[in-house]
Amino acid sequence: MKRIYVGNLDYGVTENSVRELFAKYGKVDSVAFIRDKESGIFRGFCFVNMEDEDSKRAIEKLNKTTFAGRIIEVMPANMKKRRKKKFEE
Repeated sequence: MKRIYVGNLDYGVTENSVRELFAKYGKVDSVAFIRDKESGIFRGFCFVNMEDEDSKRAIEKLNKTTFAGRIIEVMPANMKKRRKKKFEE
C-alpha cells in the first residue's frame, strides 16, 4: 500500500470526488481529508492510499493536472516531508 499526498485541492471537492478521480488508475483503499483541528474546515489537501503500482500510475498521470478548477500536486506522501524539511533548513 502506498500513501499519496494530494495538495492544492479546491475547498469544494469531496472525498467521493477525489476517490472517483483516483479510481481511474486503480483500486483506492482510502481517502483522508485533512481538517483544521479547531474549526474542522478542510485544509485543501488529503492523502489517498492505493496499491503500489496503481499509485505510481496515478501520480504520473495526475500530478500538475487540473481538478475542480485548480492545478493539483500529487506525489508520494514521504516526498512531501522531504520537500518541507529541505525548505526549513
